[in-house]
Amino acid sequence: MAVSNAQAARPDVPGKLREVFVEALDLDGDVDVENLKYRDIEAWDSVGHMSLVAAIEDEFDVEFDTDQVIDMSSFKVAVDMVTDLQNK
Repeated sequence: MAVSNAQAARPDVPGKLREVFVEALDLDGDVDVENLKYRDIEAWDSVGHMSLVAAIEDEFDVEFDTDQVIDMSSFKVAVDMVTDLQNK
């Protein structure tokens, strides 16, 4: 049953994650979040990155390990990471 719940939640990951990015990084509506990469914008610096990681962990009830925090280099990578963690 847990697997089916994780799979059911999977389609919502990009939409919810987009909201987390917008809120955590205080993004304007014109920012192309889906194609955003680390340091593309001033707000996604090292401090913004840690705030973003914490916000994602809170929203999705997941915990990233150190390598994942370092490797989270784009919105697309973050979607894959969250999806993988939800499916475990």
